[in-house]
Amino acid sequence: MTNSSKFWDRIAERYSKRPVSDEAAYQQKLQVTRKYFRADMEVLEIGCGTGSTAIAHAPYVSHIHAIDISSKMIGIAKDKADAKNISNITFEHLGIEELLVPAQTLDAVLGLSVLHLLDNKEAAIATIYEKLKPGGIFVSSTACIADTMKFFKYIAPLGEFVNLMPLVRVFTAKELKDSLIDAGFEIDHCWQPGKGKAIFIVAKRAA
Repeated sequence: MTNSSKFWDRIAERYSKRPVSDEAAYQQKLQVTRKYFRADMEVLEIGCGTGSTAIAHAPYVSHIHAIDISSKMIGIAKDKADAKNISNITFEHLGIEELLVPAQTLDAVLGLSVLHLLDNKEAAIATIYEKLKPGGIFVSSTACIADTMKFFKYIAPLGEFVNLMPLVRVFTAKELKDSLIDAGFEIDHCWQPGKGKAIFIVAKRAA
């Protein structure tokens, strides 16, 4: 178990009870994402947390495979889905580097509030691109901390070392978009609700 997975396990119960910080922006992101969905879609969500977004999107697609490195988060997500009688989500305690999905089999991948928490976002983006069908979409919402707090790159390793924070990578919105484009994606939609807010991107694999 990594330090990050231990961190998320430790705060899972508190996290599940915490309200969305910007409900209006969250609802806007859900609506935009659903414009790309079809009823026959096979979707992967990485870093699904306690499952709220997967549960919200479940009625609009065929199946969602939702993964997270925190077993406690996955347990809460399963309970929430069971309580709502949702049967088309498979929750799994898994990191993206452990994902065994054949290439070009997914219609969409969701990575919400997770890319800045990965050790190597370029490797993750490359994996996502590989798993998507031609024309498939990658929907991300990412805190680009370097745009407003460049100094945080010196604080984050210390916070992780003393187990007060998970692993956090510090990069700009331009660096994120460059990583997506370098991997072969085309940016189809890009929106930032305000300064310092997470940047929401829908990137498409060429058809």
